[in-house]
Amino acid sequence: MSEKAGKIIGLIEVRRRPGRPSQGLVNAGGLVFRCALGRGGTTMLKREGDGATPVCEMRLLYGYFRGDRAPCGPPPSRFAIRAIASSDGWCDAPGDRNYNRLVKLPYPASCEEMRRQDRLYDICMVSDWNMRPAIRGRGSAIFFHIAKPGFPPTAGCIAIEPRAMARLLPLIGPQTRIRVYR
Repeated sequence: MSEKAGKIIGLIEVRRRPGRPSQGLVNAGGLVFRCALGRGGTTMLKREGDGATPVCEMRLLYGYFRGDRAPCGPPPSRFAIRAIASSDGWCDAPGDRNYNRLVKLPYPASCEEMRRQDRLYDICMVSDWNMRPAIRGRGSAIFFHIAKPGFPPTAGCIAIEPRAMARLLPLIGPQTRIRVYR
């Protein structure tokens, strides 16, 4: 089935590159892209702050984009996707009631600023990792986002090049699963 006919990729497979535990390959419906993984490689026992990408199967729920860097509006997507506000943050404090959720900055507990200067979250898709319910200390903010040049490690996310994201985003939707292997 062609893209124009509505092809949807149901499974994105992520495997580590041999000899490079913080880098991997994304296979999405036969399209293969390099990716960055967590500085701790992949793990079966994900913990907050370990820098590892969880070995699991997860879904992408919705996304964010940098509206100030996208003059034509949101990128083509089958997801609910909205512009990141300057007050958007993501709580990574395991003891906080909003752990692993979007919060408004300034926020009293530890959180990550979503409107980053380094372009990583120019497109940022939120996974359902540790969402319902959010278990304290099991890891937060496992996103599918833009990689830095050269694919240096992430804090646990899966990151691909901007061109790969632009190619993939119209072909995935809320029914798409991401499966991360050991």
